[in-house]
Amino acid sequence: MEFENAAAMGLSRDEWDLILDRLGRRPNLCELGIFSAMWSEHCSYKSSKRWLKTLPVDGPQVIEGPGENAGAIDIGDGLAAIFKIESHNHPSFIEPYQGAATGVGGILRDVFTMGARPVALLNALRFGAPDHEKTRHLLGGVVSGIGGYGNCIGIPTIGGEVNFDPSYNGNILVNAMAIGLANSDRIFRSAATGPGNPVIYVGAKTGRDGIHGATMASAEFSDETESKRPTVQVGDPFTGKLLMEACLELMASDSVLAIQDMGAAGLTSSSVEMASKGGLGMEMDLDLVPAREEAMSAYELMLSESQERMLMVLKPDATDTARQIFEKWDLDFMPIGKVTETGRLVLLKDGGVACDIPLAPLVNDAPEYDRPQADSPPHPVLDSASITDDAPVSAVLRRLLASADLGSRRWIYEQYDSQVMADTISGPGGDAGLIRVHGTRRGLAASTDCTPRYVEAHPHTGGAQAVAEAWRNLSAIGARGLAITNNLNFGNPEKPEIMA
Repeated sequence: MEFENAAAMGLSRDEWDLILDRLGRRPNLCELGIFSAMWSEHCSYKSSKRWLKTLPVDGPQVIEGPGENAGAIDIGDGLAAIFKIESHNHPSFIEPYQGAATGVGGILRDVFTMGARPVALLNALRFGAPDHEKTRHLLGGVVSGIGGYGNCIGIPTIGGEVNFDPSYNGNILVNAMAIGLANSDRIFRSAATGPGNPVIYVGAKTGRDGIHGATMASAEFSDETESKRPTVQVGDPFTGKLLMEACLELMASDSVLAIQDMGAAGLTSSSVEMASKGGLGMEMDLDLVPAREEAMSAYELMLSESQERMLMVLKPDATDTARQIFEKWDLDFMPIGKVTETGRLVLLKDGGVACDIPLAPLVNDAPEYDRPQADSPPHPVLDSASITDDAPVSAVLRRLLASADLGSRRWIYEQYDSQVMADTISGPGGDAGLIRVHGTRRGLAASTDCTPRYVEAHPHTGGAQAVAEAWRNLSAIGARGLAITNNLNFGNPEKPEIMA
């Protein structure tokens, strides 16, 4: 491989040189693809990690903070709330229905991977100007995709927000949140344990959809955006439901040592993260990976983002029990490798070694940047004195009433099933969503909030206002705030004004 190949995958010259230094040789195609995916902004947070580390993450109720598939807090009565919010912006702009649907599917898997049964969904959506040529198509597709996946899998959508602004004409924001409930002493994590323990692939088969989706999600959009449609994953909520039930049943059998959703970067991120968190290595035979297409290369198998798949490490004597459970749910179950002590990722394919690289450079020693910053041009100050008593109030009122941001959202949230599971106390349209918690006298409330124009005008104050607004919405229905999860959508980090 040459630098031109690396550049096509989103790597810089410095990063290419760093790969050569860490490996002591040129990577092959599969290895380069793995580095590209793991070093993408989407997977590595290489430009934002230093800032995210400054956020408060500790508290008496915190069971699991940043670093796992989702956060977890103790809500009493032996229960934990598992929750996460995540963006699926680029895929939804390219193919709105599938982009939004797989955003919902992915966030649900992050939650039940922790051993929690999902109980609620929320979303936060941003679209361009209502009269823009793409807005109607994108809005309709995204709303249908969210409803299509959430309704089919049987999880209520209890809240959300939708805003319009011309700044989103070129790239919409589609953020999906999921909440689940688990026993506070039965939370599952992703760190691989026990050299020699079997590594198991479960769920749907692997295809060529979504290859390099993580890299695409880290790039700026251009006029060639439409050509990226093949990088958008295709979701199947029915298979997602089967996978959820199978995983939760297996977890109840005390067979699972570690488990990870195959999300961004697919088999690459799940295997690398599991082995790295455990301080171990992993060896996999890619010829054993269940594939729905013929002649898939090691590069394709590792970077496919086909949906509804999991990777897990099981206890050595639990394979037969696990196989029976997944066969009952009509899902693929295949031992494809083992945990090792080498600290390396070794991939076998067609009788040879397709990849043999150290794990440390992929995760713990991955590049981390302190990007330059530059203030954006100041916004003009509104001169309140210019608003006189003879201002055309009626015209202003008509303009406000015609604004899409002030219109009812009922036509949107009525497409989401907010009552399935029969636990919803307060659904969409109010200050916050609220569900009852079975076996207790408790309710669980959640809200997603932000006013982007405040953030644009003054990022620090706008960020604080977003937290305060969400907190007020919880307070308005009588809830006490316990934790915050953020989902920050920013532009190209290589632009100094973005990092400021």
